Amino acid sequence: MTILILDRGVHLDPAAVQKAFPQVQVRDAATIADALPQCADCEVLVAMAHDVTDELIAQMPRLRYLCAISAGTERIDTLKSLKPDVRVTSGRGIHGPQMSELAFLSMIALSREFPRMLRNQQNHVWERWPQKLIWGKTAVLVGIGPIAEALAARCAAFGMRVIGISDARIAAPHFDAMMPRSRLAEAAGQADFLIVLVPLSAQTRHMIDGDVLGAMKPTGILINLARGPVVDEKALVQALQDGRIGGAALDVFETEPLPAESPLWDMPNVIITPRIGGMSDVYAEQVLPLVVHNLRCHIEGRPAEMQNILRG
Repeated sequence: MTILILDRGVHLDPAAVQKAFPQVQVRDAATIADALPQCADCEVLVAMAHDVTDELIAQMPRLRYLCAISAGTERIDTLKSLKPDVRVTSGRGIHGPQMSELAFLSMIALSREFPRMLRNQQNHVWERWPQKLIWGKTAVLVGIGPIAEALAARCAAFGMRVIGISDARIAAPHFDAMMPRSRLAEAAGQADFLIVLVPLSAQTRHMIDGDVLGAMKPTGILINLARGPVVDEKALVQALQDGRIGGAALDVFETEPLPAESPLWDMPNVIITPRIGGMSDVYAEQVLPLVVHNLRCHIEGRPAEMQNILRG
């Protein structure tokens, strides 16, 4: 068996995979151009889902298993060359620590007006004001999965009230309440922080629309760590310009990179990060046990025991 790892050298260590499976051949490619000359006889492809292209899949007639090492896998649904009998798994479940830390960075920075402090530092201005705490505040988490569970535990440790939005679950650890999606606007009205974590689908596209934003408190802060199109960006810009919400922290956008002409860049109550929510300096260590487990199940013919099966 031959395994092809398509990665830019930051998400998975090919040597670690080879060490775990000395009986197979592990090939390493940093780009699609590197991958194409060595992919034809590969049965397994390990890659970030958004890096996989139809061009590559079309050159892999022996492909039987696509092991995505990212949580988001919507790109895979667009691959016309991917045969229906190819098994697919995701990297879901490892991103809780880094996504939670970015959520807390956003909550604390916007609550305490940290961007204003940085501007004052640059201008040598000594200015003090009462500091708003996140203690006692309400976080509404839209989409309840492993990331939301990790974030809820940390919110509880900070003395926050946590409400979850989900049609699939009625309770989860560290959540004070759970509400269905049909009550999203009602929950948004209680949110000091409305944190978007739901995957992108036809049902969630523009889920956070003008009505939901209009239901938020004037001091409420929107944090989008999911996918850009889950939020109606035009409605968000309008709400921010009109002062109808307190601010936003955005890691994802409807168009990426965010166009230079977007008004979001220059808003003092907006924090923009370049889609780094899922990244970490230990990603390779986080994802390796999951990859090894799933590869072993595939090699040994135990597909039912694989984790995060999307199909096959």
